Amino acid sequence: MKIIVDAMGGDNAPEAVVKGCLLARDEHNVNIVLSGKEDILKKCIENETKDYRNIEILNAEDVITNDDKPVMAIRRKKESSLVKALHAVKNNEVDAIVSAGSTGALLSGATLIIGRIGRLERPALAPFIPTDKGFCLLLDAGANVDCKPEFLADFALMGSIYIKQVLNIDNPRVGLLNIGGEEGKGNQLTIDTYELLKNSNLNFVGNIESRYVLSGAADVVVADGFAGNILLKSIEGTASYIMKGLKEELTSGFRSKIGALLVKPALRNFKKRLDYGEVGGAMLLGVNAPVIKAHGSSDSIAIKNAINQTKNILDNNVVNLIREAL
Repeated sequence: MKIIVDAMGGDNAPEAVVKGCLLARDEHNVNIVLSGKEDILKKCIENETKDYRNIEILNAEDVITNDDKPVMAIRRKKESSLVKALHAVKNNEVDAIVSAGSTGALLSGATLIIGRIGRLERPALAPFIPTDKGFCLLLDAGANVDCKPEFLADFALMGSIYIKQVLNIDNPRVGLLNIGGEEGKGNQLTIDTYELLKNSNLNFVGNIESRYVLSGAADVVVADGFAGNILLKSIEGTASYIMKGLKEELTSGFRSKIGALLVKPALRNFKKRLDYGEVGGAMLLGVNAPVIKAHGSSDSIAIKNAINQTKNILDNNVVNLIREAL
């Protein structure tokens, strides 16, 4: 097993990326290829360790930034860390890719270079969301703003396979994100998708309102990329607002500070449940190899967890099972 990491992608690259790769290497003994500027990456490695065991470097002199137009950057920046990493996956030199860089460039590059599975028309970005019952999988979270009912039906199928293999849920519950729970609610897209899912072999539990997602009403939440991305960003923003507000209130006076000391362990555990870095990243489901998008602000722990997640995906043969199902 060999995983390539876009070492120049992300807000904290390359230092945090390299450190996260070393942590994953030591924790799971995985083989990792770092794609990026070789001289810089060697300095980052040697600042942490002299041990190059299971670590390779693929020299890439260019970098795709968030300011670049995704498709144009993929086509023009052939020597970038991301493009060279994607070609390594396509050429079967490595088994999977992790990047915390430009989301648009990664999604475009994965589709153009690695390619879609079989008849599938649109891959979907699938992050895990914490719930009262563990995690649910949301897809699509932004790769496809405009969708057809058939796209969402494919998302439901891929999401069910993914969560069954990775979280060991035998019969995942599939919910359709909507403005109401009753059949017949929503726009034409959700009404038509409802019919497809109701008549499928999936464990479809019907429409699900966004307020019930965090309560664990479904294991797989299906949406078009527009609504899914709004849901994801709303949850992230709300979590950040709550934690910031609690911190301000608990440090506002002497009595509050005493109380804060008592509840600090509980707050730390709660914050950990909401931390995207604990999960790792979002998989792009529907392409011919595991592609993991880590959060742009990932630290070394988040990168380590993204690599661990990728290893789990490879161990459970997720891509081949999706290919067979489609």
